Amino acid sequence: MASSFTRRRSVVVTGAFGSLGIAVARTFREQGAGVALLGRGQPPAPVAAEFPAPHCLLGGVDLTQAPGVRTAMETVRGALGSIDVLVNVAGGFRWQTVERGGLEGWDEMFASNVRTAVVSTKAALPQLLASPAGRIINVGSGAAARQAGAGMGAYAASKAGVHKLTESLAEELKDRGITVNAVLPGVIDTPRNRVDMPNADFSSWVQPEAIAAVIAFLASDQAAAVTGALVRVCGRG
Repeated sequence: MASSFTRRRSVVVTGAFGSLGIAVARTFREQGAGVALLGRGQPPAPVAAEFPAPHCLLGGVDLTQAPGVRTAMETVRGALGSIDVLVNVAGGFRWQTVERGGLEGWDEMFASNVRTAVVSTKAALPQLLASPAGRIINVGSGAAARQAGAGMGAYAASKAGVHKLTESLAEELKDRGITVNAVLPGVIDTPRNRVDMPNADFSSWVQPEAIAAVIAFLASDQAAAVTGALVRVCGRG
């Protein structure tokens, strides 16, 4: 299929300094895209060295706060010339029961998983609408697509919110040249998860690079007819 682009695509990745965010950024860079990496923390030195200009790294961005995110998206547009793809990787996990956990845990999960996606999408939307083939890919969770276990209520509910946001936004934008989809990973094989679950079968977990490949496909011309999809990427987990 012929590409819809006559210039290099520009891709924004939120939550870009974690294992999945870096894998996503690398995949798009390897495809020749200009990549903007946004995160709450500061980019690790090796990551900064790996993504020199014209790529764009922005640390210290609170993705729950609209003014700062709007400023970040304007910085990206100035650096890369456009925003064609938004990948909402930013999110968090917290295990807590309703009986023993505080309400702040619920607020935290909805802020980190749902609000970040809404705020980032709203800030990037003017540029995405100006793109010849805008793409939004959200990161949901396989855990929110099945019966939730004890202690998983806040996390699963917030990720289910990401799924419904994806479906609703796909309907909202379906006639405006933007596709909106989500990937639903299983347990991701990251150093943090290995520390947190040392007795698990790591071989059954999904690799960040495998998830990144599916995200890159959903951003491609070949996936132009796919919108509102919730794609499970669960490995053997």
